Amino acid sequence: MGRYLQKRHFITAALACTALVTACSKGPEGGNASAGGAAGDIKVGILHSLSGTMAISEVTVKNATQLAIDEINAAGGVLGKKLAAVTEDGASDPAIFAQKASKLIENDGVVTVFGGWTSASRKAMLPVFEKTANLLWYPVQFEGNECSPNIMYSGAQPNQQALPAYDWAKEKGYKKIFLVGSDYVYPRTANLILKKHIEKDGLTLSGEEYQPLGGTEFSGVVGKIKAAKPDIIFNTLNGDSNVAFFKQMAAAGMTSKTIPIMSFSIGEQESMAMGPQLLDGSYAAWNYFQSLDTPENKKFIDAYKAKFGKDAVLTDPMVHGYLDVYIWKAAAEKAGSTDPAKVRAAAVTLDAIPTPLGTVKFIANNSLIQTGYIAQALPDGQFKILWDSKKMIDPDPYDPVSFPGKTCKI
Repeated sequence: MGRYLQKRHFITAALACTALVTACSKGPEGGNASAGGAAGDIKVGILHSLSGTMAISEVTVKNATQLAIDEINAAGGVLGKKLAAVTEDGASDPAIFAQKASKLIENDGVVTVFGGWTSASRKAMLPVFEKTANLLWYPVQFEGNECSPNIMYSGAQPNQQALPAYDWAKEKGYKKIFLVGSDYVYPRTANLILKKHIEKDGLTLSGEEYQPLGGTEFSGVVGKIKAAKPDIIFNTLNGDSNVAFFKQMAAAGMTSKTIPIMSFSIGEQESMAMGPQLLDGSYAAWNYFQSLDTPENKKFIDAYKAKFGKDAVLTDPMVHGYLDVYIWKAAAEKAGSTDPAKVRAAAVTLDAIPTPLGTVKFIANNSLIQTGYIAQALPDGQFKILWDSKKMIDPDPYDPVSFPGKTCKI
């Protein structure tokens, strides 16, 4: 997988906050780097792509993280001190993520960092956090096959998102599956896991295609899909490549209603940015949708819209970015310290915490127990939940079919 980490310079920072990023409002905390706060405040880092191909998804996660920090400060802070967020732009480039993580920890003196989206960015940052013994709170679904004491993985493991989606498709009678993804570690490894299950279950892999992250030329991929005639497409494209893919599929007469597409990185924010009609009828698998009807979710939605605009929409990674801050707070207060090792030890022993996506908790493998959902995109940009796992799913970083004998040891 290491060779995929070398695929850098996905798109220039000149694309910052393009017209696609409809929720790119900076708000009062906007800017690529900010280090406000008074002497004695607790500094925490926020590190997301505020420019480049991943800004379509990551700007709003930054916003949700900042919302949690502001709420915590309004309620008295942590251990009697206010939080001061130092915000940096990873610019959709793994190497820049690593550089900015080092800056936040070694120059700015943050006690923890919230951020990252692509697995390439996480992999690039991991040595920094292990070297400095700091702690990264990573809010996005990923491919598993990793387990570090220096990362809190609140996003879905494969058995909490990709595999429930696969099982759902299998139960629907879809037997021919085509895999499309961005060319880096998450799509490659997630699809490796899916291929192992396709082989085990005697289904058909109709095709497997990848494009560079930020790539917009899908004519060859669309042609292969048209020739293969799959029953369903599993889509692990990230960022604004999804716009080009869905548009070129529709232009070839293959809309989401004629060939089902199951996406793992498209939520409400991406739907609104891309144009909801483009996604209408397609499917998505996550651990949260804005349409969840709970008091905690309504409170979160109202608070976010009050701060970032009444037309804002909420997504799974945004909620994970938000709850990560609250769980860090609870762990720091239980530990009586912001020391990363003590916070990590406390975080995995906390009682379950109510959040906008339901009651969740971290366990010893630094991953979150949570519910799985599958939903269908609607013309207004929201998603109608069709299926849920009924019970919370324990996270398993190592799929036993794909990585037999491997376990997480922290």
